[in-house]
Amino acid sequence: MHKLGICHRDLKPENLLMDDYNNIKIVDFGLSNTYRGDETLKTACGSPCYAAPEMVAGKQYRGLPADIWSCGVILYAMVCGYLPFEDPKTNVLYKKILNADYSIPDFVSEECKDLIQSILNTDPVKRYTVEEIKAHSWYKQIKNVKDYSGIIIGTDPIPVDTENLQTVMDKNIFEKNNFVAAKKQIEQNRHNGVTTAYYLTLKRFIR
Repeated sequence: MHKLGICHRDLKPENLLMDDYNNIKIVDFGLSNTYRGDETLKTACGSPCYAAPEMVAGKQYRGLPADIWSCGVILYAMVCGYLPFEDPKTNVLYKKILNADYSIPDFVSEECKDLIQSILNTDPVKRYTVEEIKAHSWYKQIKNVKDYSGIIIGTDPIPVDTENLQTVMDKNIFEKNNFVAAKKQIEQNRHNGVTTAYYLTLKRFIR
């Protein structure tokens, strides 16, 4: 999402859905915005409990670090069972966010605690980046996590499962298309009979 120059600005558990294969789908882009490079944004928006301190302070802010802060709040909520910053009075809530006034329960491991504190850093420059989060020992404890860094359609080639594509080719449904040509059509995100048959075959294989 950030590779495409889009910041969500309203990341929270309610906007994270899971499909049948436990893939997370981000929804509700009503408050999202586009940016270029280090371009800053100035509109304060989203749910207050998940808003980054630089946004709460009314400063110009960079979209990526602001989204990462929201991810830190989500991580805290998932691990601890409640939000790090809460108060019925908005001004008190904002003060807590600006001062990073929160505590982490004793049952949270030191590694997880370190990651949460590194993400919930009030200084957006020192706040952990996506790369630093992925390199953290708590994140890396699950060995079979695949690194999906994201692809940009039209720039990055779409990964092709050669075994399933060969299954489609072996059925001789499309006599005019050879394997190399079909692979190229998938990578280019073409919408035709070959790519449709491939994606249906792949979906059945995943199931």
